Amino acid sequence: MEAATSPTETELTVVVPVYNEEAAIAAVLGSWIAELERLGIDHRLAVYDDGSVDGTPGILAGLAERNPRLSIVRQPNRGHGPTILRGYREARSPWVFQVDSDGEMSAAHFAPFWHERERYDFMVGDRQDRESALVRRMVSAGSRAAVHLMIGNGVRDVNAPYRLMRRETLVPLLDLVPEDAFAPNTLLSGLAARGGLRILERPVPHEGRRTGRGSLNAARLLSGVTRSFADTVATAIRVRRG
Repeated sequence: MEAATSPTETELTVVVPVYNEEAAIAAVLGSWIAELERLGIDHRLAVYDDGSVDGTPGILAGLAERNPRLSIVRQPNRGHGPTILRGYREARSPWVFQVDSDGEMSAAHFAPFWHERERYDFMVGDRQDRESALVRRMVSAGSRAAVHLMIGNGVRDVNAPYRLMRRETLVPLLDLVPEDAFAPNTLLSGLAARGGLRILERPVPHEGRRTGRGSLNAARLLSGVTRSFADTVATAIRVRRG
């Protein structure tokens, strides 16, 4: 079942992709709801369930019944990248924020981004104290180098899932990103720098997953690296032609 995009324009849309997070999702969304309410932000929490096969759909349905600002979109599994791209394209608020559903980057650090937003177009949380396997660190370094070299250099943590973006400057960038991009945030980071957007990168503690582990094993991660590099090349070609 897919929910229609809300016709009501709020000040902020928070895009949250979810896949099999039954143990953490209630606490993660609860913390964001509480923080956004505390800050008095007129918002819509847009949760995209990317074909979860555990208890996530039932938990989300229950949360939506109690929280009118929470909208749930359930879709067949498409992958993290296409899911957040859909969220970006369907957002209608002046500001769009993206965060993952694993709780690794807390709502407690969002307020400074919101308070400084009028001075910037593109704000990214630079993950601090991130503990990850060597292969993931190598992948991150390779992605950063490719994006900086071929598209634009202005964001260090190019794939950080903690970003506040001005919609009017985001929308033109989305046209340059492949529909099925594996890691669209990396491409958008390069495009924002190349386009001369006003960028702020703030340190945000990386707290590790609340429960379970990520869905990318070594084989899927390496496949993703190949796809991500191809996406970067394709996007760089589009930019040079455009």
